[in-house]
Amino acid sequence: MESKVNITGNELIEMGFRSGRWMKEALEHINTNQLEGGALEDYLEQFKLPPAIDLHTEAIPFSVNIKAGDELEELNVNNVVESMNTLMRTPTLVKGAIMPDACPTGPVGTIPVGGVAVAKNAIHPGMHSADICCSVMLTDFGKTDPKLVLDAAHSVTHFGPGGRSRENQFRFPMDLLAEIEDNFFLNDPKCISAARSHLGTQGDGNHFLFIGISKNTGNTMMVTHHGSRGFGANLYDKGMKVAERFRKELSPETLKQNAWIPFDTEEGQKYWEALQIVRKWTKLNHECLHDATLERLGVIKQNRYWNEHNFVFKDGDLFYHAKGATPLDKKFMPDITGPRLIPLNMSEPVLIVEGETTEGNLGFAPHGAGRNISRTQHRKSKTGTFQEIFEIETQGLDVRFFSNEIDITELPSAYKSAETVRNQMEEFGLGKVIDEVLPYGCIMAGDWEKNAPWRKKRRR
Repeated sequence: MESKVNITGNELIEMGFRSGRWMKEALEHINTNQLEGGALEDYLEQFKLPPAIDLHTEAIPFSVNIKAGDELEELNVNNVVESMNTLMRTPTLVKGAIMPDACPTGPVGTIPVGGVAVAKNAIHPGMHSADICCSVMLTDFGKTDPKLVLDAAHSVTHFGPGGRSRENQFRFPMDLLAEIEDNFFLNDPKCISAARSHLGTQGDGNHFLFIGISKNTGNTMMVTHHGSRGFGANLYDKGMKVAERFRKELSPETLKQNAWIPFDTEEGQKYWEALQIVRKWTKLNHECLHDATLERLGVIKQNRYWNEHNFVFKDGDLFYHAKGATPLDKKFMPDITGPRLIPLNMSEPVLIVEGETTEGNLGFAPHGAGRNISRTQHRKSKTGTFQEIFEIETQGLDVRFFSNEIDITELPSAYKSAETVRNQMEEFGLGKVIDEVLPYGCIMAGDWEKNAPWRKKRRR
């Protein structure tokens, strides 16, 4: 009696095939039907993949719009450049840039904060990060007393983890819900629940609500900084999984964090559409808070504009991934209504800028001041009580933490020198300052984890 021949996955790999989800079903079919010889070759033809796409042999050149002023900054710049040199070997990338607020994040080869990476016909979820469409919006409140605006904003905003309770949620637009339900990346209960409950919330970290006075007009301005919250994070998680599947098939040598979704696939088209829906939601997220503050005060807005970072901007077949970089070029913002906003820290003005695209800036400016050291390093470097440090660094300002717990890693000393960032913006042609919002006060999440339930339980 003739014995059965069983083909294994290792044998298929030895024949030049790459492992994947297809292999289990294929092996079952091959062994059930005892395929061999020409019949086996004919069947396996459908699973042949094009040759793997190799990394660029050398890093694609990128613009360095940053200079080190001291030893600490030099270490930061060297780390950023090292990471960019690895990143720019990713096969899809054609050009890149780093901004004066650049700082490394994640392992070497990860796009730094303050980085721009331009890919051809590819979207890299890891290059816009989980905080998709993090953005800033400004509303002009005219001559309204800044304290009244800050108090009113404090009464309507929401910082910290999670979302709003059902009775405190903002009304969700049905047309936006229909768009979400029509996109397979977004249409699931977890995603829709976050879209509803996180609307009108600001999260934590470096997100803020800032009140200040226009240097040009003397008007009171409200500026918010936050992203797409759990709604965008959900899309990011799904996007990374899809990109990883393509990475394994197309370019196994590419670092996992730099995996991409080809734009000319169904997944690529739908992911791009999902990004635009998240952008629309995030803009609405800002508007809810600004409009509620105006309504609380009975004030009519004088002006409003916004811009995003941590996003992907399309120009033909090129996809500009801006991780913490502000678009200057109008082609990147279809709904542009005014100049761009660049916050620095709570004790410095929010810069209002305009600018032209150059070969060096690729149409982008910094998104803020950036950091030279991590939060943990900064915390260890400080002496004195948190209250003492807070009072010194926020003197003359009305600074509030929503959790009522000071987060010293968000105080001015945690960030790079605002003067250095401004000087380098001018030196490298990264936008011209046309107005400044001089600080009056701000609200941030604060150290909401200090009294989190699990911390209390641990202390008990």
